[in-house]
Parts: sequence; C-alpha cells; structure tokens
Amino acid sequence: MTEVNNLPPDWVDHYTRQRYMLQDPVMRWIYANTGAIRWSAIDLDDPYRILAQARTFGLAYGLAVSVFDGNSEGQRSFGTFVRSDREFDDGEISMLSSYVSRRHDQKAPPTNLTAAELEALRMVKEGMRAKQIAFRLGVTEGAVKQRLTNAKKKLGASTGTQAATMATEFGLI
Repeated sequence: MTEVNNLPPDWVDHYTRQRYMLQDPVMRWIYANTGAIRWSAIDLDDPYRILAQARTFGLAYGLAVSVFDGNSEGQRSFGTFVRSDREFDDGEISMLSSYVSRRHDQKAPPTNLTAAELEALRMVKEGMRAKQIAFRLGVTEGAVKQRLTNAKKKLGASTGTQAATMATEFGLI
C-alpha cells in the first residue's frame, strides 16, 4: 500500500526496464520467508546476475526484511536496505526489522470493525447521508452517527468519507 524507494534512480530504471522483479533472488526470498537476511546469505539461483549488477550501481551490501502475520488478506510488508561500505551488523538488522514490523502493524487493516459499522461505511461509499442510512436500516440517525464515529476512530479517519475510502482500500467493504 505504501512504497518508499530511495535507491539510485539509474538502478531503479535499469531494474524496471529489465523486468527483474520476478527473477530477483531477494524478492523471491522475501515472498517465501519471514525474518531478515543479508543478501550475501541468500542461497537462491541468480541466473540474471541481478545482485552482481546491483553492485555496479553501488548496492554492494544488502539486507532483506519480510513480515507476514498470516492474515487472511495475504498482506506482506518488506524492506530491502542497501549500503556500499559494509555488511549490516546485528544491531542494524534488529532495528530495521523492528521498523518494518511497526510499519506493517500501522498499515494493517483493523479487525475490530463491527458488521453494523461496515454496513454504514458501505452506504457512505454509495453516497448516502446519515438520515438516508438510518431510514434504510430502520435505526435512528444518532445510531448511524455513532457507528460512523466508531468506524472513524478504529480506522484513524477524520471524516466518514475518508473512513469509507480507507475501508475500501483495505478490502473491508
């Protein structure tokens, strides 16, 4: 859902033009594993010599971090970190692993939205106002507003429309 890419633009352009994503041993490791590994410890075939090519762009020592908590949506978070001067030490690996895990948790969809809150958000997404939602559901307008307030709080949204958009992006509605 979020990408931060600070790799050298020339490398990103080369990598993209060559369509390396599916052949990249780092990416293959990330999608098959969880945890952290130095690139030098990845024991996967690299017939396109992607890691050797990366070194020519100054990407000599890398670290891959992969987080997957078994959620039903199949969401995985990962980070690849690179330096030119030396391998990452254990403290750096621990810090970067914690960073990716925190980001994963922050971006994970909430699991505590009720069916009633999701139903109200679905109707907001359809463009309905609280009064219309209340009429359709046979509840008070205050009950609808409370459902939307709860949903906004759980999603970290400022408005009902933003909450409905976030719920849609998470695949909840």
